[in-house]
Amino acid sequence: MGPLTGLKVVDLTHVMAGPTCTLMLADMGAEVIKIEKIPAGDDTRYMVPPKIGDQAASFLMMNRNKKGIALDLKKPGGAKVLRRLIAKADVLVENFGPGVMEKLGFAYADLAKDHPALIYCSLSGFGRTGPYKHRRGFDLVAQAMSGIMSFTGERPDGPPVKCGSPLSDITAGILAALGIVAAYTHRLKTGQGQWVETSLFEAALVQTYWQAAIALATGVAPKAMGSAHPLNAPYQAFEASDKWIVVGGANQKHWMRTLEVLGIPELASDPRFKTGGDRMAHLKELEALLSARFRTQTAEHWLAALEQADVPCGPVNDMLQALSDPQTIARDMVVEVGHSSLGKVKTMGLPIKFSATPGGVRSGAPLYGEHSDEVLSAYGFDAAEIAALRQEGAVAPAGVLKEKTG
Repeated sequence: MGPLTGLKVVDLTHVMAGPTCTLMLADMGAEVIKIEKIPAGDDTRYMVPPKIGDQAASFLMMNRNKKGIALDLKKPGGAKVLRRLIAKADVLVENFGPGVMEKLGFAYADLAKDHPALIYCSLSGFGRTGPYKHRRGFDLVAQAMSGIMSFTGERPDGPPVKCGSPLSDITAGILAALGIVAAYTHRLKTGQGQWVETSLFEAALVQTYWQAAIALATGVAPKAMGSAHPLNAPYQAFEASDKWIVVGGANQKHWMRTLEVLGIPELASDPRFKTGGDRMAHLKELEALLSARFRTQTAEHWLAALEQADVPCGPVNDMLQALSDPQTIARDMVVEVGHSSLGKVKTMGLPIKFSATPGGVRSGAPLYGEHSDEVLSAYGFDAAEIAALRQEGAVAPAGVLKEKTG
């Protein structure tokens, strides 16, 4: 019983940003009905390899805790089903391209007339206003246009580098979920719904707070610094004799403790490194001196010594190491969930913990159209009506997925 138990969500999203939003809501207890397109379904069903059994691992990750139904919204029956779902929904989430919802007859302005309490959330590439509102959006483009790729990389004169994770997609999904919860709070007070929207571009921009602060204050665009911090030093990765670690000796207290651990306390009085500003002004010299010291001992040696001195630090893990870390396991961030055809499947856990209303992973991602009969019956369609919808091609039968090509 998560904190959003009882909230009904119609999920018209696909790929990552929108599904991240509805994943957060579902993990916190909301009933999410995921509507996939006919005949091919969500594009993440084809983001392979890898597969687990015959299911794409990417789809399994993003769509647990959701009920699945496949509709053709261009057919009268499909539109009828969606309208009935919306009539009982608290929230609708969509991330279609510009103008699609309007063409289908499901724009916010249309729905709000009959459902003033509906919270309608849109995720898009650039938002619903501004000169780029008609552009489709992708994480790569958002990272490039937000400036992120200009200051990511090993050196200031290097090529642009994308953050390895789909930063803007995931952030946009989290922002959308936050917006929905805020709008729901407003509705509990007033009874009124509203349109909530965000974009990949804005989600990428909010990941640039430090670099934006520098640019706005100085008129100079920050450049790539490797793993170093643009405002504090030392706060970066260092190579030990066997592997890489990260050290956060940035504030004055941690700086002094780092010097003691490294056995070079004399640097505390070096005018180049006395203050944080001094250290940033002489960062390359500082990096060279500290790197030489870190390479003299193993990562295990330095991490133990730094932890003993209460200096923030940690190993640079690969993904398998991160997922098997004792802290990951202790925080239930890797869990097993039952899947209709695969049995137990490992997935990520809920990153928000609640003392009174804990959320969690309850069910695996749906098979294509898996819950069609269940959902249609729950919303008042009888057996004859369901058969007619199938005959029309408005609703896909469970598990019948047309392989996507091209």
